[in-house]
Amino acid sequence: MLESFTDLVSGSDWTYVVIFLVAVIDAFFPVVPSETMVVAAGVLAANGDLSITPLIIVAALGAVTGDNVSYGIGRTLGQRLRPRLFAGKRRRHLDRAERLLQERGGYLIIIARFIPGGRTATTFASGLLRMRWTRFLAWDALAGIIWGTYASLIGFFGGKAFEDDPLRGIILALGIAFAIAAFVEIYRWLRQRRRGSSLESAEDTVNSR
Repeated sequence: MLESFTDLVSGSDWTYVVIFLVAVIDAFFPVVPSETMVVAAGVLAANGDLSITPLIIVAALGAVTGDNVSYGIGRTLGQRLRPRLFAGKRRRHLDRAERLLQERGGYLIIIARFIPGGRTATTFASGLLRMRWTRFLAWDALAGIIWGTYASLIGFFGGKAFEDDPLRGIILALGIAFAIAAFVEIYRWLRQRRRGSSLESAEDTVNSR
């Protein structure tokens, strides 16, 4: 599988176009491994087959473009589904999600970019809940730049560590990327669990009075 990525991500100028398109599609159809592609391209950049700066730029632009497609789908088609999906008691969940996006929308957009599937749900929900587009775009651009830089440089430094063996460089870089994603997911889970425990403790205190 890794060898096929190495073959697909070549040193041709067309590689930048491929990276851009894959990053766009992955943002709203998360079955295309954009991060793997960018990491592999970063390894090639370390070997001089590609340039690291254009790689970061096209990866970030592709991510932001795709996120805006997901946002647009949520904003235009999401309203038609809203009455069916969030009727009755479920409306409270939607109201809570809207409040969290208004209060911590930027934080959520940035963190979600590093969670598989999370970025699609967050960008779609941002459109569905009609977050102001200029606000969404500002935070999403920052998230895209961070992601494009992070994925490209992980591949680049992994490639530098194994300049004579690009395949090992890709394996090392992907291992680091997966470890970081796992750390973010575990941290997010622990934080939610701690918050849930705090709410339960507060409710017990209120009920005991």
